[in-house]
Amino acid sequence: MSSTLIPMIPCNVAGPLGVLHLPRLWLKVSLEARGKLAAGYPGIGKGFDQMVIDGLGLTADAVRKFVTDKRPTYGEFEAWVKAQPGVKLSRASVYKLNQSILGYHHGDETRQGILKAAGYPDDGSVLGSATELNALDDWTAFHQEVLK
Repeated sequence: MSSTLIPMIPCNVAGPLGVLHLPRLWLKVSLEARGKLAAGYPGIGKGFDQMVIDGLGLTADAVRKFVTDKRPTYGEFEAWVKAQPGVKLSRASVYKLNQSILGYHHGDETRQGILKAAGYPDDGSVLGSATELNALDDWTAFHQEVLK
């Protein structure tokens, strides 16, 4: 088995704060900080990771520094998020952020690549939101890396 790990927490999972993708962000940054994040996965990417960071009013540098330096549990990470000055955790702001995540769709090239790698036809049978496609991509990578 590989010494690196594929982050298997899906994008559409929330922790107690109710913020989608936040548990996955914590996991990816935690794995990256320990040199255990699988190739091809950024600790903090430009997509959902940055959407969550921006939506909460955080900075990527602060998230990375806290997770790298403190090695927090997920609960400790959420407590840190809550304690940040100016953090946006109102019901309305979390709802708006979550809807932006659920409503995001990859471009045609990304969708086609993920479907092809996973063995699915690009015929509309997979709905194709980015959260669904990212999970399919993770499962395909996990199968290739661990189960095959």
